[in-house]
Amino acid sequence: MQQRLNPELTIEGMLLTMYDSRLRLANQVVEEVKTHFQNLVFDTVIHRNVALGEAPSHGKSIIMHDASSKGATNYLNLAREILQKNSLTRIPDSERIIPVEETIQ
Repeated sequence: MQQRLNPELTIEGMLLTMYDSRLRLANQVVEEVKTHFQNLVFDTVIHRNVALGEAPSHGKSIIMHDASSKGATNYLNLAREILQKNSLTRIPDSERIIPVEETIQ
């Protein structure tokens, strides 16, 4: 893409989605991707949850469908992380991540 269409194109980061911490394979994939791509991988991981699956069928974003769901919280954290990474926010590092029930160690 960069060579043929857009030499200015850069990768902001890699986002891991549909993560299910109960699955050993999912944990191995996260570990392997973070080991191989290091700083290109966003810290935020989007967990698999019912609300994320329901939102499109209701014609809504996850925030409009269920703002308190784990999926909505994950996407809000991603937005904060991107803003923080690009120095577009005054949010201190200590407040960057909104707590969710389950985190990746």
